[in-house]
Amino acid sequence: MSVFPQDTDTQTPSFAILSPTSHVPILTHMPPSSSSQTRQRQVLIPLTMQRPSQPDHHAQLHDLRGFTMGTTWQVQCYANSSIEADKLQAGIQAELDQVVAQMSPWEADSDISRFNRAAANSWHVLPADFFKVLQHSLFVAEQTQGAYDPCIGHLANLWGFGPKGKITVAPDSTHIQQALQASNWRQLKLNTTDQSVLQTGDLEIDLCSTAKGFGVDQLARYLQQIGIHSYLVEIGGELRGLGCKPDGQPWWANLEQLEGQTEQVEYVAALHGLAIATSGDYQRYFIHDAKRYSHTIDPRNGYPVQHGVASVTVLHPECMIADALATAMTVLDPEAGMDYATRLHVAARIVVRENDAFHEHLSPTFVAMMNDD
Repeated sequence: MSVFPQDTDTQTPSFAILSPTSHVPILTHMPPSSSSQTRQRQVLIPLTMQRPSQPDHHAQLHDLRGFTMGTTWQVQCYANSSIEADKLQAGIQAELDQVVAQMSPWEADSDISRFNRAAANSWHVLPADFFKVLQHSLFVAEQTQGAYDPCIGHLANLWGFGPKGKITVAPDSTHIQQALQASNWRQLKLNTTDQSVLQTGDLEIDLCSTAKGFGVDQLARYLQQIGIHSYLVEIGGELRGLGCKPDGQPWWANLEQLEGQTEQVEYVAALHGLAIATSGDYQRYFIHDAKRYSHTIDPRNGYPVQHGVASVTVLHPECMIADALATAMTVLDPEAGMDYATRLHVAARIVVRENDAFHEHLSPTFVAMMNDD
């Protein structure tokens, strides 16, 4: 499962996640087709897409940016003139600050940090959003039998990808086994009546692999609540869009290409009621004794994955769900990951590194979204 180390290039980040250089490119307009282009363009259209509402020609375009969770955020939207840019910026930042206050293990006073430090055999009522993300994370853990695990905090720290800081030497097997026994998803006990969780003792929850996606969804909900129905939200490379622009064009986004990936297909998605999340073994890693250790840890054995999955991109209406699934499929081997996507009818692209080449695998739902323009 993916956990992200603190980004030392930013000031006291609350989450350590993708660096800005790994963001998915956002396209203002669909690029024109050209026979001279080296890559073939493949358009992806939401399968359940309804006709998007088109903003009034008098609507104002806001392009707002800021920092959260150790990375950057960006919101592009069309709003009526009664919505002031500075108030919109403040409202967006407040929503994100609330996610950090609840779910950031880098913040000592956050709800998740207080839970992780709590005494054994103590129940803790969680904020509604925190409980929702944890409950969904446990659901994915159960589905994947631990390939995804929200209780990976000890392993994240042990491998230098948690708030305790980076390492340069791989941990020994004894410490890895101790971390596996101390904290795992099977120990999680949730009470849905009062939205509480039992700290069984030394349980270390880490939601960094899905809280960013939840933050994207939270901003989407906030924008719609204040009457904005044409927007593109991005946090650290995770995106969600709705509606279209005054010229009738949807919000377009390129799917991320890996450095050295030579496939001749460039995927461009129309983000109307759709989100994109990408997880990969190239985003954070360290090298020890000539061996590369990725930040993508398999919670079932405690070691970074070594099966060749370089990148997983998932498209789903909810970014929180796409984020968790992308992480889970990165941990699963290519065949198991594609089987999982197929069973869930999820649009997924899995890129596998084999020797010096990349090979991509597309789920049936991903293929069904393809639209030749």
